[in-house]
Amino acid sequence: MITIYLKQYNKIVRNADLHLFDDLGYDDILWIDLLNPSIKEQKAVENFMELNLQTRQQAEEIESTSKYFETENAIFSNSNFFLRTEDTFAVEPVSMIISEGVLISVRTAESRTVREAEKKLQMNYRAYPTGYHLMISILEVRIDFDADLVESISKQIARLSRDLNSGESVDKEDLQRINSLQESTMLIRETIFDRQRVLSGILRSERFPNDIYPRLQLMIKDVNSLINHADFSFERLDYLQDTALGLINLDQNNITKIFTIVSVFFLPATLIASLYGMNFKHMPELEWEYGYWFALGLILLISGAILSYFKYKKWL
Repeated sequence: MITIYLKQYNKIVRNADLHLFDDLGYDDILWIDLLNPSIKEQKAVENFMELNLQTRQQAEEIESTSKYFETENAIFSNSNFFLRTEDTFAVEPVSMIISEGVLISVRTAESRTVREAEKKLQMNYRAYPTGYHLMISILEVRIDFDADLVESISKQIARLSRDLNSGESVDKEDLQRINSLQESTMLIRETIFDRQRVLSGILRSERFPNDIYPRLQLMIKDVNSLINHADFSFERLDYLQDTALGLINLDQNNITKIFTIVSVFFLPATLIASLYGMNFKHMPELEWEYGYWFALGLILLISGAILSYFKYKKWL
């Protein structure tokens, strides 16, 4: 699907007619958004802009050092957008190209970031005279959403920490929660780091309008802060994982301790019963009138002594 944002009648007009490329020039178009474009749509944009668009596979395979690069006629930016799904998160590569002042975005999934950027564009189109300004706006929106994701994960970590410290036993589900949060935090950090590379490339560029650079400085500070926050969250998850494993080991040790105490407690009874259960003819105690009560009392006496010793040592 293609959406063309035209500068007409002092406002931004959306259109999806490919034939517009035959009648309009670069100055008439602000933004071309491609969502899962067909071959026909992709070729039409490539012919109009006189450049080659990247496929999803090319965007995914591109090296981290090439997230932002410039050619003689265009600027290429490749960044991963973190998308929230029903149960987890997903990473979606988004390519943004600026040529002749026109922004071209290529993506394969619906994006809340793009919708929010479009809303801001419609509300105040004068703030986006060129594709350069619009690209910066999209990145600003994306950074705000990244901050929301980092904050959301921090809240989940805090909730997990409270659960682990509640005194209830730790189980496999708690470890799975920790692993899931670790994976999400790692993915978020990687996507934010991509954003940092793109912003650094823009900051070094001499093609962007001068009024953009003060905003870039603030955006880079925000990104650095988010990376530090993500690092702290990851360290906190490592600590919680160690805590959970320690609690599990403690529970297992307590179970082993209980079995050991029970075994030692019944050891005298087992020993005495085994001793007098031997089939020897000459065992004087078997003929004794009080032999049974003596054996029973001896068992209770030794077991009681063991129980008292365990309590004295605070093992019970």
